Amino acid sequence: MFDEPNLVSAAGLVPVLELAEQNGLSRLISEHVELPSTRVRSGAVNPAGKLTTIIAGMMCGADSIDDANVLRAGGTPRVFDEVYAPSTVGILLREFSFGHANQLAAVAREHLIALAARTRLLAGADERMFLDIDSLLRPVYGHHKQGASFGHAKIAGRALLRKGLSPLITTLSGPSAAPVIAKAWLRGGKTGSGRGAARQLTQAITTAKAIDPHARLMARGDSAFGTKKVIGACLHEQVEFSLTLSRNRRVTKAIEAIDDDAFTPVHYPGAVEDPDTGALISDAEVAETPYTLTVRGHGRVTARLVVRRVKDARYPDALFPVWRYHPFFTNSELPTTEADITHRKHAIVETTFADLIDGPLAHIPSGLFAANCAWLACAVIGHNLLRAVGPLAGGEHAVARGATLRRDLVTVPARFAAPARKPMLHLPVH
Repeated sequence: MFDEPNLVSAAGLVPVLELAEQNGLSRLISEHVELPSTRVRSGAVNPAGKLTTIIAGMMCGADSIDDANVLRAGGTPRVFDEVYAPSTVGILLREFSFGHANQLAAVAREHLIALAARTRLLAGADERMFLDIDSLLRPVYGHHKQGASFGHAKIAGRALLRKGLSPLITTLSGPSAAPVIAKAWLRGGKTGSGRGAARQLTQAITTAKAIDPHARLMARGDSAFGTKKVIGACLHEQVEFSLTLSRNRRVTKAIEAIDDDAFTPVHYPGAVEDPDTGALISDAEVAETPYTLTVRGHGRVTARLVVRRVKDARYPDALFPVWRYHPFFTNSELPTTEADITHRKHAIVETTFADLIDGPLAHIPSGLFAANCAWLACAVIGHNLLRAVGPLAGGEHAVARGATLRRDLVTVPARFAAPARKPMLHLPVH
């Protein structure tokens, strides 16, 4: 029987949204987001309440505008003041232009800075903070998605063309903290992975310095971002970089000049050792050599070209070892093996992508590009807010996946009651 008016399916939203309000989410939206002219007269009324409805729905697992209905079930509207229907929040999203989406992105930035000041969102950041930049391709279907086009994607090791939209995301993390999103842009599907990366990374560095002006920053990226523009942006902001370089004749010549005796084995965390000899069951080796690039505005820049090599699995029985080389360019002072381990931890950005794909970016909801930009900005706010709740809960939740945080901390059922007109939520035993 669907007749219970006092059941709240996501009682964990109460402390989560209280944390958001204590850090000024509604105030920031009211200050930054202005919709002076709208196609629908009521479209821009109370953007703070409508956008907060979207963010709350995302933290419950909503991946489309219609999923905001989860907040209208049972006694949830009695717990929160402003719960809007999906049609109402959809009208607001369709009123957004690209400029209004940038206003909402500014809200996400200011709210992240406030969260970091109030919680241990970036534990260990006083030692070093990492800025990881990467892009992904989210598939869309139909002929009415603005900006959708065919771009390159890799699925199960195979490169293929897929129609979609391409978010470019820069995450911020500490040595012992899960990554949060410092900056996110939505782009057309056929946009190159590295397009606009230098400008976004510069903005993300500004956010990181606002969180902790004294922390050492390191920017990491794969070969799509190992460009002179990105390196120049890092040098201009005086931060360390660790960027994979695409193979060309100059890089290949520098690799071939490294003597074979210069390569040393690298011990990755969790590596397997031979129980009899104690040797690593791995053939990964690293070495380094000086390398010079001409960067606009900085002249000739000489830094370290660290090269990791592994045996090519396609030739297991070769008479002589056949190596595959993976070079990256860095100006850090870390030892060679530690620099390689630190660079490979750039893959932590994939955990953020997994959380977004398993949540608000499972679908790109609107046909309008600007509305989808606003949807991405709301997803950034919701992701960072959920990440801030983890350290407050403590234990394994500090680095848990977004799905785990939603299940354990947000979607907790409760029964609403008001004895003596005092609102109270009764949660399950244990």
